Amino acid sequence: MEFDEGDAVVLHDKHSEFDGQVGEITQVVETMFGDETYVVSFDEGQEVGISADQLDEADAADDADEE
Repeated sequence: MEFDEGDAVVLHDKHSEFDGQVGEITQVVETMFGDETYVVSFDEGQEVGISADQLDEADAADDADEE
């Protein structure tokens, strides 16, 4: 799945302090191999170099939980 800047996503990375949290794609970076990685911003920081397989699209229920 591909994401665009501004998309709300849920991060799945057990090694990240933001695992399971909803964040926003703030930048899409294309690697020299043609793959895309993402910069995801959260309320308390950001994660850089996140691949699409670590992200799920956030739904309305996730957005409501965060507020």
